[in-house]
Amino acid sequence: QVQLVESGGGSVQAGVSLILSCAVSGSSAENYCLAWLRQAPGKERQEVAVIHSNGRSTYYPSSVSGRFTISRDNAKKRLYLQMNDLVPDDTGMYYCAADPEWARCVYANVTYSGQGTQVTVSS
Repeated sequence: QVQLVESGGGSVQAGVSLILSCAVSGSSAENYCLAWLRQAPGKERQEVAVIHSNGRSTYYPSSVSGRFTISRDNAKKRLYLQMNDLVPDDTGMYYCAADPEWARCVYANVTYSGQGTQVTVSS
């Protein structure tokens, strides 16, 4: 079992930066890939950033590549998402997610996810 608790969301203006954080707990969580997923109103949940258990391999869809950076600190049991130059299309509920399989993280078909934190970007 893995438990995930997100924090750091809020309402911001376009162009600013925001950092999301996730507390990760549970046995063997350091061996899991971790991801940030986003669900916009009326849309399916999709991945916005994924990081391998090795902490080096990452994946970003083109919509956020170059603006978002995912990182993990296994010693502190934390996952982070640095979001720069936010745009209104970044609005949504952001979920911290974990899975033992890389492909499941990349395709947002994860085993574990948190309750989410809302990010609203206004123009």
